[in-house]
Amino acid sequence: MTQVLSHDFGFAADDRLRADSAAGDPAASWAAVPETFRALKPLPPPWEERFGPLRSGAADDLVVVGQFGQSLDGRVATESGHSHYINGPAGLAHLHRLRALMDVVVVGVATALADDPQLTVRHVAGPCPARAVIDPRGRIAAGARIFARDGARRLVITAQGARPDVPAGVEHIALPAADGVIAPPAILAALAECGFRRVMIEGGSQTVSRFLAAGCLDRLHIVVAPIILGAGRGGVALAPVQSCADALRPPMRLHRLDSEVLFDCDLSARRVAVGRAKKST
Repeated sequence: MTQVLSHDFGFAADDRLRADSAAGDPAASWAAVPETFRALKPLPPPWEERFGPLRSGAADDLVVVGQFGQSLDGRVATESGHSHYINGPAGLAHLHRLRALMDVVVVGVATALADDPQLTVRHVAGPCPARAVIDPRGRIAAGARIFARDGARRLVITAQGARPDVPAGVEHIALPAADGVIAPPAILAALAECGFRRVMIEGGSQTVSRFLAAGCLDRLHIVVAPIILGAGRGGVALAPVQSCADALRPPMRLHRLDSEVLFDCDLSARRVAVGRAKKST
């Protein structure tokens, strides 16, 4: 069951937050979801409520979703940088389901260097998306697991003039950079030129924050785990506001994932248009 929150965070009177398992095992209906989703057909419950909004975009034909997991006190990692695993099995399954619905999953180079992620679909059924790393200076090593040859497209996005040391077959996108930062709209436009329409910005928190600040996310999925770290890295870093009245208050829905909670934030009203995908993958 989904619970819809208004801008003043008042709860809809006739909705209640409850576990998906109340209606049986939802995982049993998942196998056909990726194909049904790409065919633009309605999904079986609970998947339509959770993933239906990712089917089409409002600003252009791209759909861009950010995702990260955090603790109850808003930490995505400990002070030492350890983050495996803040989320439990249900949160990880949600992350992999998102990947299975996307054309490409994008991470920043800091996450690629610290975690050496695979960015595959392992915990659920579905196709693996293409994998891209934003690496302005070309620091990532050729042996990074993101570049594993497994049939998925692999891309590295650098600043113009950078010469990344990557394996044969890895696509290289070079874009203008200012102070070592590549603008999120330029990244999305380049990915659209490559034929990607459904784009997932997985992290780290700095990368997701930059796309959020630039108005380059349609949705933001935050999976909150029932743990308290007490200190560590925060999930989102934006420019400070003077008062709570100036804070970003997107419409959102809540979904129960066993002992965790998914906050599905609708950012489509502030998403900037970047163009159309050259083709659908």
